[in-house]
Amino acid sequence: MTDLAIIGGTGLASLNGIEIVRREVVYTPYGEPSGPLTHGRLADRNVVFLARHGYAHTIPPHKVNYRANIWALKSIGVQQVLAMAAVGGIRADMRPGWLAFPNQIVDYTYRRAHTFFEQDLERVTHVDFTHPYDEALRQKLIAAAQAARLQFVAAGTYGATQGPRLETAAEIRRMERDGCDLVGMTGMPEAALAREQQLAYACCAVIANRAAGKSREDIHAEIEVYLKKGMDQVRALLEALLQEL
Repeated sequence: MTDLAIIGGTGLASLNGIEIVRREVVYTPYGEPSGPLTHGRLADRNVVFLARHGYAHTIPPHKVNYRANIWALKSIGVQQVLAMAAVGGIRADMRPGWLAFPNQIVDYTYRRAHTFFEQDLERVTHVDFTHPYDEALRQKLIAAAQAARLQFVAAGTYGATQGPRLETAAEIRRMERDGCDLVGMTGMPEAALAREQQLAYACCAVIANRAAGKSREDIHAEIEVYLKKGMDQVRALLEALLQEL
């Protein structure tokens, strides 16, 4: 059984170095996932990979079927989920090209199917979401980043916005006042749905650019330069993490 899944975000529609064993199409009560589940071996460990935006990167963040993705992973026996996400850095030390392992999240999304608990219920369920990320898995990510001597920030608050447009400078200033350190578009409801399914879920945020108003550089130019650097770090992180696990 494969108990570890990797959800790839922007810049990680495929995993370099993975030995693909098979691809599995999973049908769910919530519709189609973003694509088939890719079963393979990476660093001598069985893993399952799913491209959040589709393998051709055609699904925008507000159209991702987060419920189907999480349900599909749960249905095949996955117990741990490592979510990759390209983000913008708000806090000064959230440098482009670095990794970050958030420990909190603020949800600014709307009209997304955000729960499994909404119909045919035997009882109302309120999951404890005080700490949205699995701390044990998060600490393993930090240890792996240290072992691989990567550039990273060990904690921070991820602000999840609706997308697909990037934010205004005023919106980023508001998010900063709210305590957000990073901004991305896919952190919610994915993290909450994983909690509802009792999956250990943690995020590796790849800082691809400074958030709107935080740099004089063109945002898209920054993303083009730093996302590749961040993805190189992700691959080193995965090798170290899988050895640790």
